Amino acid sequence: MPKRVVLVTGTLAEPRVQRVADEVAGEDLDPIVANIGVKVAALMTTEIVERRLRVPEDADRVVMPGRFRGDLERLSDFFGTRFERGPDEVADLSAYLGKAKRAVDLSQHNVTIFAEIVDATLMTPEEIVARSRMLRAEGADVIDLGCLPDSPFPHLEAAIKALHADGAKVSVDSFNSEELSRATRAGADYLLSLSEKNIAIVDEGPATPILVSAGAADLDSLERTIDLMIARDRPYYADPILDPIHYGFAASVARYVELRRRRPDAPILMGIGNVTELTDADTTGINALLMGLCSELDITAVLAVQVSPHCRTAIREFDRARREYFAAKQEQSLPQGFGEGLMALRDRKGFAATPAEIETLAAQIKDPNYRIEVSNDGIHIYNRGGHHVSQDPFELFPHLDTRTDPAHAFYLGVETARAEIAFRLGKRYAQDEPLPFGVIAETRGSADEAHLMKFKEAGTTLAKDTRGEAKVQTGKDEPE
Repeated sequence: MPKRVVLVTGTLAEPRVQRVADEVAGEDLDPIVANIGVKVAALMTTEIVERRLRVPEDADRVVMPGRFRGDLERLSDFFGTRFERGPDEVADLSAYLGKAKRAVDLSQHNVTIFAEIVDATLMTPEEIVARSRMLRAEGADVIDLGCLPDSPFPHLEAAIKALHADGAKVSVDSFNSEELSRATRAGADYLLSLSEKNIAIVDEGPATPILVSAGAADLDSLERTIDLMIARDRPYYADPILDPIHYGFAASVARYVELRRRRPDAPILMGIGNVTELTDADTTGINALLMGLCSELDITAVLAVQVSPHCRTAIREFDRARREYFAAKQEQSLPQGFGEGLMALRDRKGFAATPAEIETLAAQIKDPNYRIEVSNDGIHIYNRGGHHVSQDPFELFPHLDTRTDPAHAFYLGVETARAEIAFRLGKRYAQDEPLPFGVIAETRGSADEAHLMKFKEAGTTLAKDTRGEAKVQTGKDEPE
């Protein structure tokens, strides 16, 4: 027998919910749409549901709108059927019904992130610790102290000590063998980088080396150094070096593939800065692809930098990527449906409604409150006074009555600006909610917070204007 699920909705959203119910109905699922008899089901109360809802005896569960703030446990006890919150938008209901029981665990990963402070020689130990705390909060596991050529680092030992005292693991990155020797004697956890020419430094202290070839793109040299570490029974990472695009990028990717073929069990590190920093492209997509290489080749460490302004969230992005990809790999799945942390500019389902659906809804509105929606034809704003559509918010302004309420005019300006951004980029827009930009600019009400079931208090969007006076209508209906 198909599982019977009751989809609770209101009058305005009923046609959309019914369309979804018709689409997902089948041998395994029998959805029943229940119109509770109010305009906006999200604003109904627990008491209204108890009075008006009729739940079939054979119902397996009841799905409430995502923004419903009532007591689900109380309703479950009252009706003797499990109540749960569905997604905020009807457009997401189909996927929800197919994946409602799936809980994505992003707490695990198997990639260590080294975050380089490239100008450490120019900073005091106190400044290095402060930067370290910021990088670790972004997701870094190891703080890499970058040593600059012809820039003395007399406080190297003090910096390592200060970072360890603050609970950080430390690596030191230098072309100077003397600095690497000082670093391992001072207790550094890792050294970047050693080759067969200076591998003897590993015997001077406890640091784990990151190994590179003695000559450019020489895998044989790298393998000889690996064998020296195996003979010493010491841990290491091997780094074939990822080169910038147009300067050997494709060949360097091939080196990583070849090293993994030759050494199936070797721990490998990939430095991603040559691609993220030296390419004029958003780093979310670049990091997603590089994490794909890491996941397929079992590369378990990356070295990241955040020097260029456009790379300022690179560590945060890679932290999210390593978690999503780990979860996907555990399920032998494509990296889809494991969160939208890397969906910064566009959403997989950008528009929640079609123009025809919005037109049908707008025709039923009988109050003066403005509703704003976005579809593939532009920005829609409507109330009982009319329904207007444009791709330019300035063309909507003549149709808005804001003369008596400056605070409301400001509110509508903010919302139509958000709507335009969503339309241009193909992002999901929901009135009164900030636009989601994944991990690069997390905001209140982000998709990642939704599963926590924390909801805003009921009330107006803008409680007070600048004079402290109560704000008037915001476009939200109260239940009838």
